[in-house]
Amino acid sequence: MLPPVNLRPSFNITRSSHVRLTVADLAESRNFYVSALGLVVSDEDERTCYLRGLAEACHHSLVLELDEEGAGSCQRIGFRVFFDEDLDIAYAWFRDRGLPAEWVDMPYQGRTLHVSDPVGTPLELCAHMETRPRLHIDFEHYKGAHAQRLDHFQTFAPNTYELTAFYGELGFRNSEYLAHGDTLLSAFMYRKGTCLDLAIVENTGPALHHFAYTVSESRDIFTACDWAGILGYGEGVERGPGRHGPGGMLFTYLRDPDGHRVEVFNSHYQTIDTEVEPVRWDAGSLSTNVRWGLPALEKWYFEASPFVGVKQVPPAQVPQPMTLERFLLEQSAH
Repeated sequence: MLPPVNLRPSFNITRSSHVRLTVADLAESRNFYVSALGLVVSDEDERTCYLRGLAEACHHSLVLELDEEGAGSCQRIGFRVFFDEDLDIAYAWFRDRGLPAEWVDMPYQGRTLHVSDPVGTPLELCAHMETRPRLHIDFEHYKGAHAQRLDHFQTFAPNTYELTAFYGELGFRNSEYLAHGDTLLSAFMYRKGTCLDLAIVENTGPALHHFAYTVSESRDIFTACDWAGILGYGEGVERGPGRHGPGGMLFTYLRDPDGHRVEVFNSHYQTIDTEVEPVRWDAGSLSTNVRWGLPALEKWYFEASPFVGVKQVPPAQVPQPMTLERFLLEQSAH
């Protein structure tokens, strides 16, 4: 069911690191992430805003880039590697496989490498960033949901198995997965010692479904929803609050002013031990909720932020999840 994992990969990716989004109104987007989520501004100018969570020492985990015409897209998702030499190995590794690899200069980061996976997902790898003081116990700085740190990304890919095999070669292990019969539909993969850095879901892609920040308390999830409503984005509270089956965490999903989807949730369990087997979830069940809660709206399953300049490809079979619309229709028929 799951492709093999290389536990001794050629270079060492350590964790999900940062995401770069395009926005139409920098001030409005900044206000959403600072006031609703509680992120902290590290630096900013008239076209770019760099933000981080309260528990993050590295300079940024979210970068907002002004682009009035191309707003609503994702530039890249970023991963950290352990050493600078990992970047040199990664450069050769991607080039040897006919995949793009290019050195770039990025503000507040050390040497940075731009690469793409086999379906075209644009990735940014770096080993170092400038640092700022952690603010997790500076309670006078707390706003909104008190978001602590960036945790993971969820992307769409036209073939989950093939892309899971690719990231497995890079050392990404599987904590849980969603399958229908012998078909792998979603894989929850990680490099750090929790259950998720990258979720891959079979759908038209590549695209960024969401990125996620952790919070310390379950009430912070409701605070995110409250502040979204105060700021005029109440209809953008798209799913939850609820509890996932995969991962088991409490969550809510919000849409920002440009339609980017961000999840706020209360963290994960530990997965560092190699003898623990991945958990299988059956796609034939009602939804990925556990024990309670209705399915998500259809748009939650299919809408996502496109990557700038990357062509999307549909899967061989269009997904047919149990959406809220379908669930209510079937209930009314009874």
